[in-house]
Amino acid sequence: MTTETKRSTIYFDAQLHQALRLKAAQSHRSISDIVNDAVKAALAEDQEDLASFDERVAEPTITYEALLEDLKAHGKL
Repeated sequence: MTTETKRSTIYFDAQLHQALRLKAAQSHRSISDIVNDAVKAALAEDQEDLASFDERVAEPTITYEALLEDLKAHGKL
């Protein structure tokens, strides 16, 4: 199965680019593969975070001020 790819220009900090080149050479992978994997991981993490927000939408909320008052009332501050 072939995967369609798109070309894009990305500008990296010089030291970051050097680190990517070294990692690519050491791991016998392309910079594109490394960057694609990193982007996929970041997007997957975002998806997990959004799912967590959806799971907690019904939880009661408390203001920061109310939290501090509660902590003080229970001798924790």
